[in-house]
Amino acid sequence: MHVAIVLFDRLTALDAVGPYEVLGQVPGTTVTFVATEPGPKRTDTGFLSLVADAALDEVPEPDVVLVPGGPGQVQAEQDGALLEWLRAADATSSWTTSVCTGSLVLGAAGLLRGKRATTYWLALEELRRHGAEPVAERVVVDAKVMTAAGVSSGIDMALALVARMHGDELAQMIQLGIEYDPQPPFDAGSPAKAPEHITGWFRAHSRFVLD
Repeated sequence: MHVAIVLFDRLTALDAVGPYEVLGQVPGTTVTFVATEPGPKRTDTGFLSLVADAALDEVPEPDVVLVPGGPGQVQAEQDGALLEWLRAADATSSWTTSVCTGSLVLGAAGLLRGKRATTYWLALEELRRHGAEPVAERVVVDAKVMTAAGVSSGIDMALALVARMHGDELAQMIQLGIEYDPQPPFDAGSPAKAPEHITGWFRAHSRFVLD
């Protein structure tokens, strides 16, 4: 199995690295970080870079496509070469996936029309402009398209993907191997649960700028 994880400047690191940690442990799997131009891509914090080892055209037919999100998604939506590659890769992929606002990049490529999908909570309604039906769930599957909500949900998505492709047992083994046993100190991980003033602050100051 060949997994292609798309990189671009100002992506959110965990969107890509979380699924990488899961999918990279599937036996017989190769994970390649790809980009319009190979090389380091600065993440949204500005302190960390991830390196794209291959250009898009070097990985024309991956089995799994994964697009992360982050503020750089705005520019990625306008990257004609990336959108063309996504359409071509989706034509032959087993699964086309995204994390966070990466689903908006899939949408810009025309891959979400008429499909149920999710994204980061502040961007959920943005899916409508791409003809998708927004769903406020952590992981959403519609045919071979699997989208995850914000940032940390990419780990959930990757485990769900492994289960669908290789069975629940392998997914559980990987989950145990990375000791993914979330026990957060606060129950504030969604806008439905967080205190109202916290949610309001994020609406006013979030780094996920969409225009």
